[in-house]
Amino acid sequence: MPRKSLVSQVAETVLDQIVRGELPVGGPLPTEAELCEAHGVSRVTLREALKTLQAQNVVRAAPGVGSYVNPVEQWTGLEAVLRATSAGAGEDLTSVQLVEVRRMIETGAAALAATHRDATDLEQLEELLERMRGAHERADVPGFVAADIAFHDVLLRASRNPFVAVLLEPLSRVLREKREQTSAVPQIQAHAVEQHALVLEGVRSGDPERARRAMDAHLQQTAEDLRRYVLTPPG
Repeated sequence: MPRKSLVSQVAETVLDQIVRGELPVGGPLPTEAELCEAHGVSRVTLREALKTLQAQNVVRAAPGVGSYVNPVEQWTGLEAVLRATSAGAGEDLTSVQLVEVRRMIETGAAALAATHRDATDLEQLEELLERMRGAHERADVPGFVAADIAFHDVLLRASRNPFVAVLLEPLSRVLREKREQTSAVPQIQAHAVEQHALVLEGVRSGDPERARRAMDAHLQQTAEDLRRYVLTPPG
């Protein structure tokens, strides 16, 4: 266990160096001897750390030559991708891309929910919408965010397709952070309340296409609000 923890620490440190540009994309990593000395670890520990990054396609091994850093587009580790795309100037783009991912998945989930939802689902959605309204009126940002996230969680469950929630779960932490950022803006909260009400009516109607369009409009509004109120520089 101690060695596994050390391996993880070394892998994260090397990843941080890559994200910061200290180890450039396309370029070779330092030699094993140099990395061992820099991190104060044995070759065995270093090799295991590099295997961790290789498994996420962050680095690739060139037999007889060394290891090289892959372009971010080739990375397959979610946490690594998030750290890279959220760094520096890429943070704004990441916010927009996350909304795009939600739009692809949640529009379909809303359509499924319109077909499969039951009375309990509708009651929970109504309750959470009222909680959002109340939190908005009280300027309670944490309460608003909690109700917003819970609303979408209920809708995902109402789709009755377990793969839907599984697809979004790995992004839950960063999605919460982005919601906290956008929900601090009163205008965005007001728009969200209006759009969630339309989503609820779409799901309640039992019409999959109506529910899909309502969710699509909601996330389109979210993207527009993000660009207008959060990503656009003041003045």
